[in-house]
Amino acid sequence: MLPPPDAFWSELQVQTSRSSGPGGQNVNKVESRVELRFDVAHSQLLTDEQKQRILEKLGPQLTADGLLLVTAQEDRSQLRNKELALLKLHDTLAKALHRPKPRKPTKPSKGAVRKRLDSKKRLGEKKANRRPGLDL
Repeated sequence: MLPPPDAFWSELQVQTSRSSGPGGQNVNKVESRVELRFDVAHSQLLTDEQKQRILEKLGPQLTADGLLLVTAQEDRSQLRNKELALLKLHDTLAKALHRPKPRKPTKPSKGAVRKRLDSKKRLGEKKANRRPGLDL
């Protein structure tokens, strides 16, 4: 179970910069783009098992220092972008920790097998009837 998103603030490094995209002069003056850095390996909130699973799943997305970077620049407000980045981080970690249900192998029922074979037989007979010169 992953801690709630608000619990992560104590372990995050937050950096702001100027955002690209629409916003008029606001873009040139305000640092609304937010970048969160989360050190998975040294986190106090995660168990060792959770850390290991996250490092395995998100290995290619981590920096050389082992930091997970998440950015948000969708909104003109820095505060809203911080919230969005935190939600992105939480979703990313939740997806990495998700364990899919194991698939139970199943066999088709006897009726389904019979129906499939009957269908194939009918189709083969239909094609055989199209061949010329087989009348005896």
